[in-house]
Amino acid sequence: MTGPARGEATASLPSSRKVLRKVSFQGGNDMKREKGFSLLELLIVVAIILIIATIAIPSLIRSRQVAHETSAVANLKTLNTAQISYTAVSGGTYGTMTDLIGNALIDSRFTGTVSGYSYTFDLATNLRDFTVHGTAVTANEGRYDYSTAPDYVIRYTTVVARAPIGQAGAPVQQ
Repeated sequence: MTGPARGEATASLPSSRKVLRKVSFQGGNDMKREKGFSLLELLIVVAIILIIATIAIPSLIRSRQVAHETSAVANLKTLNTAQISYTAVSGGTYGTMTDLIGNALIDSRFTGTVSGYSYTFDLATNLRDFTVHGTAVTANEGRYDYSTAPDYVIRYTTVVARAPIGQAGAPVQQ
């Protein structure tokens, strides 16, 4: 009798005879392992992604709002500078948005939405007074609205619902 074949082992019986018994090294015949992920594993991954998203999305929206608000204040400063420059060529009167664009003091993007804000001019009939309003297009674009006048101070809007609590009409501190 020769030794056990590869993958086989010998077992001793109560008698003196040796019987060859085949032993499987694959972990059992009942376990059938297929490639891929189970439904439970995929559901756990999706749940983790959803939890991370619910934490991250509000922060991203808030960051976007702050960026748009900062851009709105900077754009109002740009419009103020353009008005100062326009008064030098117009004999001391303020200009409309079209006048400022026509004199190449600002670019035409201000006629539409810029970084979530739209800009409008209110001019006095004698063109010696103006107010520029920066209004957020949606609440997700910006929490606050702004305005400026010939004093060249950027202020929160006077609409209480669109200004920080207790800051309606107050200067913006940056």
